[in-house]
Amino acid sequence: MERILVAMSGGVDSSVAALLLKQQGFTVVGAYMKNWINEDNVIGHCPWMQDIADARAVADQLGIEFRVVNLMDDYRRLIVDYLLDGYQHGLTPNPDVMCNSRIKFGVLRAYAEAEGFTALATGHYAQRIAIAPDHFILKEGLDKNKDQSYFLALLTQAQLRFARFPIGHLPKPELRRIAAAAHLATADKKDSQGICFIGAVKMADFLSAYVPDHPGPIVRATDGKILGEHRGLHYYTIGQRRGIRIPSNTDDQAYVVTGKRVSDHALLVAFDSPTAPGLWTHECQIHSLSFIGEPITPSAASSPEAIECRVRYRDPRVGINFYPTLEAGNSAAPPTTRSARITFTQPQRALASGQIMALYRGEQLLGGGVFA
Repeated sequence: MERILVAMSGGVDSSVAALLLKQQGFTVVGAYMKNWINEDNVIGHCPWMQDIADARAVADQLGIEFRVVNLMDDYRRLIVDYLLDGYQHGLTPNPDVMCNSRIKFGVLRAYAEAEGFTALATGHYAQRIAIAPDHFILKEGLDKNKDQSYFLALLTQAQLRFARFPIGHLPKPELRRIAAAAHLATADKKDSQGICFIGAVKMADFLSAYVPDHPGPIVRATDGKILGEHRGLHYYTIGQRRGIRIPSNTDDQAYVVTGKRVSDHALLVAFDSPTAPGLWTHECQIHSLSFIGEPITPSAASSPEAIECRVRYRDPRVGINFYPTLEAGNSAAPPTTRSARITFTQPQRALASGQIMALYRGEQLLGGGVFA
């Protein structure tokens, strides 16, 4: 019988995940990942004490062991530093995706294996399906309004093999009913919002506490005219309209952020329209590719692979042509596919370097990469 460690966040989803596994007869232990407690007392409210209390209360109701696993040092090094470094270099990092690949199914998985567990379960809305002995695919969650497969885009087959997603087959209303019927302490708890590790606080407020301001010019992309000055590129995202603090023209056209020029710290803007330079993307490059199964490699005829992608969590899947780049290996390793050129069947708005693209074939998540 499997001995499963359940990552319990103090929310209803992971609570029901633990409940279902216990009902199925598995040996279940709950674990709260202590990642971030605002130890610098600078910004952000992370309700970690209440979350631990809620997770512990559910564990007590289920009659399972409960642990608090301190991952703060790893989290600061692998996620917070990645986030801050990315913004300082004009990128738009995704800490939620990295949290799953580096922390939950990285550091916490290693802890689980060292402690003799055979699997690690989470409350993600995603479905793990066996297609061969010891080989699995990952599909979107049944509830398309809650599907979280995008956040698992950088998992490997080894990580998926160790993972369990007990609630991926459930609609959210049904999960709430299960929690209520079991009288779980978290049955009526609202879903968490905000950044994965600091709770409900604006990203700009968090960055202002840790990234020094570096003013630069606000430049109109169409003609190079300087329109004003900004505090720092890290306060802006591609596609942003509010908070630029430069006036619109007489026709009430609004400026939108279309790019960041790191060389001179220039913020590029243009009037929001289908022809705004840099706002709409027909093709792009992605790097740091990760595949759950076999990687997509170049064909002999150099023809693209017609698949789909999701460029942001809430965006629908869109068709793409995937042109992989085969990178040379060495005597100890074969060539690998680590980057690719992407062309979209429909132009995409406001893509930013550093964001994550998740790759799909229908509902099946193939893997993902990072926008160059």
